[in-house]
Amino acid sequence: MLISIESLFLLCLGFFVVATLYSSVGFGGGSSYLALLTLFLVSFFAIRSIALVCNLVVVSGSTFLYFKHGHARLKDFLPFVITSIPMAFLGASFRLKEEVFFIILGSALIISSIFLVWQTAGIKLSEPTKAYPKYLSFLIGAFIGFLSGLVGIGGGIFLAPILNHINWDRSVKIAALASFFILVNSISGLGGLFFAETLELPWIETLILALTVLLGGQLGVRLSLKKLSAKGIKRITAILVFVVGVRVLLVNGFGLF
Repeated sequence: MLISIESLFLLCLGFFVVATLYSSVGFGGGSSYLALLTLFLVSFFAIRSIALVCNLVVVSGSTFLYFKHGHARLKDFLPFVITSIPMAFLGASFRLKEEVFFIILGSALIISSIFLVWQTAGIKLSEPTKAYPKYLSFLIGAFIGFLSGLVGIGGGIFLAPILNHINWDRSVKIAALASFFILVNSISGLGGLFFAETLELPWIETLILALTVLLGGQLGVRLSLKKLSAKGIKRITAILVFVVGVRVLLVNGFGLF
């Protein structure tokens, strides 16, 4: 084992809470998994790999339920994932230096926290306001897919605020797309890590954490948003992710402390 039993217990507790809260609003929790893992692991290969696996476990159940209940249609999602899948693979296949990875990761976590705050502050309309160029979907998918593969997240935390901002569709459909987007990019990202021979999955930690987020994710996706304050959850998460992102950037990336 790479970490102690006590540390693994704390990670499981944190992962369960993250999976429950994130899955209730259509996310996998990748950014927070990364944030938590950097507190206990030093191998950035293991950090990326475990976060992607846990992302995949959580959103698999969420995506199934969204499609089952008619909130998701594949043809509406294809423009985003057609470009994101190869770009996530490409991003994950990059063999980054450790300090470069942590600089990118820290910056991505900080940006994630800002996007979460932005999403909760936005005004949502009941219907889409106007059509936008179709190529924009391909560009958004490609950019977020590459960033997702690079740092080891599914990208839903970036995608959802953008779609809410342009008023792409109803909130539940955006959550469904975010969940599906995370699913395919996590699979593609893991493929990229395997191709680059940087896939590192300590089996004990990975198995225990995957089971933990499976339970949390199944609980969260079944909770009604009326029983949870989605905005409150995202704002608290934004603060935590921002603090850890700054720490990762300064300590692991720039080595200032």
